[in-house]
Amino acid sequence: MRLFLALLPALFVAAAIPTAPLPIELHTERSSPGDLEIGGELAGFPKGTTRFLRYDELLKLPQKTFKVTDDNFHAPAEISGVALSDLAKMLGEHADMIVAICYDSYRSDYSPEYLSAHDPLLVLRVNGKLRDGWPKASDGDALVPYVIANPAFKPRYKVLAHNDEEQIPYGVTRLEFRNGEHIYASILPHAQWRENQQVMDGYRIAREDCFRCHNSGSEGGTMGKRTWPQLGGDAVKDPERFRAIIHDPEAVHHGARMPPAPNYDRATLDALVAYFRTFASEKH
Repeated sequence: MRLFLALLPALFVAAAIPTAPLPIELHTERSSPGDLEIGGELAGFPKGTTRFLRYDELLKLPQKTFKVTDDNFHAPAEISGVALSDLAKMLGEHADMIVAICYDSYRSDYSPEYLSAHDPLLVLRVNGKLRDGWPKASDGDALVPYVIANPAFKPRYKVLAHNDEEQIPYGVTRLEFRNGEHIYASILPHAQWRENQQVMDGYRIAREDCFRCHNSGSEGGTMGKRTWPQLGGDAVKDPERFRAIIHDPEAVHHGARMPPAPNYDRATLDALVAYFRTFASEKH
């Protein structure tokens, strides 16, 4: 009892120490179209809260600078910005993933492993210029309001013919600080298939690649306009056509925006078919 009483003053002192203030203000309302929307599991806020970060205030945060020779720029460029890992430390609470969502409904998911290996930046300056002076993307689209870039990219792993891919979205309007297990729950194969190597290889590829543009419920991108169950149905109904679309979309649908995967061999395409077929069987 004496020990407990002796500790009480120290406990009250510790409890009275205020939490360190964030180095940037989180605004409740958007002040301009260029504000960065943030949400998910923000430190100190109820889950699902949305706040806004202003461009001029982001510019006051510690910056990193490096040169890129590819990414979304026409020519080699010097870029400066805030490391996503620093934003995660500042703003994330129980989050272990960062999700970047773009104006065209494309999205990228950043795991702790990706952040550690590739150190991506939320770009704020290009060749020393503020975003009003940024170039267009290689396809003519606008890079603004935000773009994410990596230093020299070296793949961490390979699944069949699929290499670890750069996550370099442009037109980023929102960052979510999330729990990865919750994000991927709806696309994880049923337990009975998790010992099947082909299915799990397909899952790992689809999670990194297909999930950027195709959604399962509220998770995943919607740029592709086809949901996860619809992809599963396609794999069951006509697997050869499904393979052909992945390998060379333009050959099947003229004007398709989906990037081709010419390096995917038969085994890689078969893994994707196997994965989506099991998913469809669970949904229908």
